[in-house]
Amino acid sequence: MDWDKLRIFHAVADAGSLTHAGDVLHLSQSAVSRQIRALEDSLNTTLFHRHARGLILTEQGELLFDATSAMARKLDTTAARIRDSEEGVFGELKVTTATGFGSMWLVPRLAKLYELYPDLKINLILEERVLDLPMREADVAIRMKEPSQQDLIRRRLLNIRMRLYATPQYLEAAGTPQTIQDMAAHRLICQSPETPQVSSGAVLAQMLLSHNMTSTLMVNNYFGVLQAVLNHVGIGLLPDYLISDFPNMVRVLPDIQSGEVPVFLAFPEELRASRRVTAFRDFVLEEIQSIRKQQAEDEAMADAK
Repeated sequence: MDWDKLRIFHAVADAGSLTHAGDVLHLSQSAVSRQIRALEDSLNTTLFHRHARGLILTEQGELLFDATSAMARKLDTTAARIRDSEEGVFGELKVTTATGFGSMWLVPRLAKLYELYPDLKINLILEERVLDLPMREADVAIRMKEPSQQDLIRRRLLNIRMRLYATPQYLEAAGTPQTIQDMAAHRLICQSPETPQVSSGAVLAQMLLSHNMTSTLMVNNYFGVLQAVLNHVGIGLLPDYLISDFPNMVRVLPDIQSGEVPVFLAFPEELRASRRVTAFRDFVLEEIQSIRKQQAEDEAMADAK
C-alpha cells in the first residue's frame, strides 16, 4: 500500500472530516478527497460512509484504522527513542501503579524528579487494573506482583508488608492494645476484604475483622485509610513503606503483619534505551534505597533497645 495514502486516511479517520484532516496535513480538501478515493479504488472497497455531519468508518475502514493506529503508535515510540538517544530527558511518560502506592508514596516524591528533569511530562494512571504495557497503555508500571506479560523488562524493587498503625494521640486517648483480643475495643480502619487489593492485605483484614470489632471504618483505598489514621480515627491497616514518611506513627501489635508483597517495576523491551524510562527507573530505585536504609536504621535502634 501507498504509505502516503495511509497517512492521509489515518488523519481523516481520526478527524472525521476531510476539511479538518486537510488542516492538519496542510493539504486542500480536494487533495485529501482524491487520495482517499484512490486508496478505496486500490483496495476495491468503501472506507467511509459520507453524510452531512462528517465521515463514519465502514467495517473495512475500522479494520484499516486499527492497523494505521498501531503503526502510528510504533512510529511515535521509534521517534521518541531516536530523540531520547540524542537529546535530554523530556516529553511524556505514562506511568501506572496502584492507587495507594501512587498517591501515598510516588506522588509526594515527584517534586524531586521534576527538579532533575523539568521538561518531563508525566501522565500518572492510578488504578488497580493491570494495564497492557506491550500495547502501550502505559510506558512503565509499578505493581504489587510480578507482571505476567511477555517481552517486559522487570525489576523487583522491594517487599512490603501490611501492618497496624495509629497516632500517639489516638493511643493516648484510647489506650494501646496488647493482644489481638484487645482490638475489639478499638476502631479498625481498613479496606474491605472484597475490595481489589493485594491478597495478603485482604487475608489480614479478614482475620482482624473475625475478632468481632465493635467499630470499623472501611475505605476503598489505602490513601483514605491513611487519612483516617492521621486524623486519630482509629487503628489502621497500612503498608509498611509509609513509615519513612510518617515517623511519628506508632506500630500496634508488632507480631501481627501480612505476608510479604513483592513490588515490581516493569516496562516494554522496546523502551530499554528510552532516557525517560531510564531516568524514572533510576529515580525510583534511589528512593527505594532510602526506604531500605531507613528501615535498617530503625531495626538497629529497636535491637539496641
